[in-house]
Amino acid sequence: MNLFHKFRVHVIEIIEELSKGGHIPSGLDVSGIAVEPPREASHGDITTNAAMVLAKPAGMKPGDLAERIKEGLDRLDDVIETSIAGPGFINMRLADGFWHARLAEVLKAGPAYGDSAMGGGETVNVEFVSANPTGPLHVGHGRGAVVGDALAALLEKAGYKVAREYYINDSGAQVAALARSVHWRYRQALGEEIGEIPEDLYPGRYLVEVGEALAERDGREWLGEGDRLEPVRRFAVEAMMDLIRQDLAALGVEHDVFTSERKLVEDGKIGEVMNFLSARDLVYEGILDPPKGKKPDDWEPREQTLFRSTQFGDDVDRPLRKSDGSWTYFASDIAYHLDKYRRGYKTMIDVWGADHGGYVKRLAAAVKAVSEGAGELDVKLCQMVNLMEDGRPVKMSKRAGTFVTLREVVDKVGRDVVRFIMLTRKNDAQLDFDLARVDEQTKDNPVFYVQYAHARVCSVMRHAAPIFGAGELLPPALAKARLNRLTDPAELALIKTMAGWPRLVESAAQEHEPHRVAYYLNDLAAQFHALWNKGNDNASLRFIVGDDPGLTLARLALVKGLAMVIASGLEVFGVVPVEEMR
Repeated sequence: MNLFHKFRVHVIEIIEELSKGGHIPSGLDVSGIAVEPPREASHGDITTNAAMVLAKPAGMKPGDLAERIKEGLDRLDDVIETSIAGPGFINMRLADGFWHARLAEVLKAGPAYGDSAMGGGETVNVEFVSANPTGPLHVGHGRGAVVGDALAALLEKAGYKVAREYYINDSGAQVAALARSVHWRYRQALGEEIGEIPEDLYPGRYLVEVGEALAERDGREWLGEGDRLEPVRRFAVEAMMDLIRQDLAALGVEHDVFTSERKLVEDGKIGEVMNFLSARDLVYEGILDPPKGKKPDDWEPREQTLFRSTQFGDDVDRPLRKSDGSWTYFASDIAYHLDKYRRGYKTMIDVWGADHGGYVKRLAAAVKAVSEGAGELDVKLCQMVNLMEDGRPVKMSKRAGTFVTLREVVDKVGRDVVRFIMLTRKNDAQLDFDLARVDEQTKDNPVFYVQYAHARVCSVMRHAAPIFGAGELLPPALAKARLNRLTDPAELALIKTMAGWPRLVESAAQEHEPHRVAYYLNDLAAQFHALWNKGNDNASLRFIVGDDPGLTLARLALVKGLAMVIASGLEVFGVVPVEEMR
C-alpha cells in the first residue's frame, strides 16, 4: 500500500465534505494536492500542501483553510497529532500501531511488497542496448543494458506490461565495413597473405574467429570477382548478434523482441511512413540554411527531401534522403518508431548513449507526427563509464582491439556487482567504476553495504532459530510476533522507511529513474546498520534478547521484514540477495 496515496484520498474526501457543507466552493481542482514525507522528520510523518494550493481558488486565506482541513484530519483514527506550518502546509504524526500494521503488510507480501497496480496493465516499449552489430559489447553498452533492464523491471513492478526490445542497426556504412572486415579475415583463414588491416576496417581479434567459421562452412565460395559481400554481411551480422546475445546473457539481460533495420527497409516501411507524412504535408523539397557557427568547407546549398520537424518542437527541419538518393538513418528511425506505435506502444522509452543527445529533439518530433500526438517518447541518455582499477584507467582489451569488453568486466567482478554499480548514479551522470573498490568491505562500497545488511539479517535468523525450535528463517514463529513490542524510535524509523518502498516504486516508475532504488536501498541499509550498532552498545536493543522471547520475536519480524524489502529492491535490479558474505 502506498500510504501517501491513502492519505491523499483522505484529504480529498475532507475537501469534498467541506464543499458539501458550503464551507468552500464545489468543483475545486484537486490535482495539485500532494501528500508526502516532510523535509524534516521532526515535523511529523506526513505533510500535505492542500490548503496552500486550494486557498486562492477557494477564496480563503491558506491558514484559515488549513484549520478547516486539520479538523477533518484530526478525526482520522491513525492520526494522533496535526500541526500547521508555513503558508498552508499541514503536518501529521501517525500512531505507532499504524506503523506496526505496515510491517505486518511487509511480512505478508514478502519480496512482492511494493507491487503496484498504478500502471493498469498499460503497454510500454523499452528499447535499449541496440548496439551496432560490429563487435562485442563494451562497458558503456553495459550501462545502457542495465539501466534499460532495471527500468523495465521497475515498470513491471508498478503494474505496466513491458516489452524489452533491441533494434538491430544492420544497414549502413558500419555494417558494410564489418562485412569487408570479415571478408578480409575470411581470406586470411583460407591462407591468403592479407597484410596489415586497412584503417577503415575493424581490427578486433574476435573477427579472426568469424572469418575462420565462414571459411569452414563455405570454403572458397565467396572469393573471386564481383560483389561477394552480401552473404558475408549476413553471416557477419548473425555472428555478431550471437556474440552480443551471449554478452547480454552473462549480464542477465534478455530481450523480448529483436527488430532488424534492414528488414524494415526491405518490407517497405520507410515508403509507408513517407506516404503517411506526405499525406499530412509534413514532407517537402527544400534547402536548409548552413549549420550555425563556422560553415563547413564542403557545405553547399542543395535541394533535399525534408521533414517539417520544426512543427513539432525541433530546431530545424531534418533531411530524409542523402545526396546519393538513399534514405537517412533518421528516415529509417521514423519508420521504426511508427512500427512500434502501430504494434500498440503509445509509451516508448529509448535508452541511448550520451553521444546521441543531439538526436533526441528530431526523433521526439517524429514520434509526435507519426502518432498524431498520441504517442510519447522518453529518451534516457547514458553517460560514459570511466573504468578504473586502483584509481588508474584500465587498458583496452586485446581481443576487442579498441575497448574493454563488457564480458571481461562481468567475468572479473560478477554480474550482480556490475548491475548494482551501474545503477548507483543517475543515467545522465558520468560513472566511475573502480574494479578494485567493488571488493572492499566498507560502507563506501554500495554493493557490499546493501548486501551486508541482508546477510546480517540471515545471520540473526540462523542464530535465533534454535531458541524457537523452528526452521532456519522462522516463518511459523514470526506469524505470532506481537509487533506492538517495537517501541524504540530507531525501530519505528526503520519501519517508516520500509513503508516508503511502495511510494518509491511508483514515483521512480513514473519518472523512469531506476537509480532511485539504489539510493533508497543504501538509506535503508544505513538505518539497519545503525540499529545493529546501537545493539552492540546497549544489550537491551539487541535483536535477540535472551530473557524476553516476545521482544526477540518482534525484533526478528522487524529484521525479516527489512530483508524482504531489500530483496524486493534487488529483484528490480536483477541482483540476487546474499545470505552470507565471504
